[in-house]
Amino acid sequence: MPLVDLANPTRFIALADRVLPILWVVAVLVLGVGLYLGLFVAPPDYQQGETVRIMFIHVPAAWLSMFGYGLMAASALGTLVWRHPLADVAARAIAPIGAAFTLIALVTGSLWGKPMWGTWWEWDARLTSVLVLFLMYLGLIALWNAIDDPNKAGRVAAVLILVGSVNIPIIKFSVDWWNTLHQGASVFRMGGSTIDASMLYPLLISAVGATLVFLALVLMAMKNEILRRRIRALRLVAASQPVGAA
Repeated sequence: MPLVDLANPTRFIALADRVLPILWVVAVLVLGVGLYLGLFVAPPDYQQGETVRIMFIHVPAAWLSMFGYGLMAASALGTLVWRHPLADVAARAIAPIGAAFTLIALVTGSLWGKPMWGTWWEWDARLTSVLVLFLMYLGLIALWNAIDDPNKAGRVAAVLILVGSVNIPIIKFSVDWWNTLHQGASVFRMGGSTIDASMLYPLLISAVGATLVFLALVLMAMKNEILRRRIRALRLVAASQPVGAA
């Protein structure tokens, strides 16, 4: 199927119906293997002990919190520049899922920070910018729900998404630009990863599995959003019919 055909919502739903069962099976298997290796097989850290196992949930969630917003920014361009019919559908579908993963990242980061830093929360650059990301997700969800016309809501949201995307590089490079409690990059960095292979591979597998789960959830949410808009359109047509019309 040519990529351009996916602009047709009916064809997109048909493709999603074929892909989702396989995607869910692969996602659950990969994530299950990654979490099993990370939580039960990987050794404890010589400094952090068993608390390091929070990493296998926290890091994938943090990665997906930014990945989700990046996908929304691409969708916003699709809405404003290319007028792609599914661009706003994708952005609206991603928002609550991205917010959920961002919340997981904040909660697990807090649980990890208490034994390591001696505090549940610290207003440093990384933590604060991720909190801002979470609030941005919530604000966009509220915006879509506040405007009845999906097209108008999509255009307004697209502009705000692109403006808010400046926060993503701030999150990424905050540990390099400012003095923070949060550690710097340790997986993808110049000179190679600083994480031992016994922990690195389970972490990467968990991240791949979590990403597949994320994508499966997005496909499901996009299907639901398309159907929701079709129902809305049918209700508008029905409401415009004269009383007693056939």
